[in-house]
Amino acid sequence: MDGGEKPRIAYVLDNSLYLNITNKCSNNCWFCLRNFKRGVDGFNLKLKSEPTVAEVKAELEEALGLRRWSEVVFCGFGEPTARLSVLLEVTRWIRKSYGSSVHIRVDTNGHGYLLNKGREVAKDLQAAGISSVSVSLNGYDEESYAENCRPMFSGALAAVLNFVKKAKNAGIDVEFSAVRMPEVNIEKVGEVAESLGVPLRIRDYIPCFW
Repeated sequence: MDGGEKPRIAYVLDNSLYLNITNKCSNNCWFCLRNFKRGVDGFNLKLKSEPTVAEVKAELEEALGLRRWSEVVFCGFGEPTARLSVLLEVTRWIRKSYGSSVHIRVDTNGHGYLLNKGREVAKDLQAAGISSVSVSLNGYDEESYAENCRPMFSGALAAVLNFVKKAKNAGIDVEFSAVRMPEVNIEKVGEVAESLGVPLRIRDYIPCFW
């Protein structure tokens, strides 16, 4: 089971290769899987320490050498943009080593500008070679977002929407994702997504209270 396995930086789900580069997150979503489990699909994602660029590259190089994946995804038990410099350096290395054909996605809470004051986050992501971002949207206004996601910042939803606008302007493909559960008003979240011209992907919530 995942509890006994060595913590993983690189792990595989379906035909995608995922990178777990941090356990830091600026949200504390009450429904987050990491509150109830140590990982997913038998992979332990509870890092003992934040991995260095060299450690990320080592696991990534080994995994990429085994086969061609449909995409590489920065997504683990933390917010990837909390370690923006690592994310960018690893992305540039993938592009240099494996070319432009690899699709690289970042699953993010959209707090990149709050976490990296003074940085042009979207432009940096695009310049490094990020293909797309999937942005969690589990609230339709500041109140509902705060209740579900419990962000460490005030005005967090406004920052999420600002990130999405800037990512679109930078030429990055953008989608929203939301969890289907009673606490999330999918209809109103959909209206927010539609107002920005961004598609919304709904994910089923799997309770973890066992």
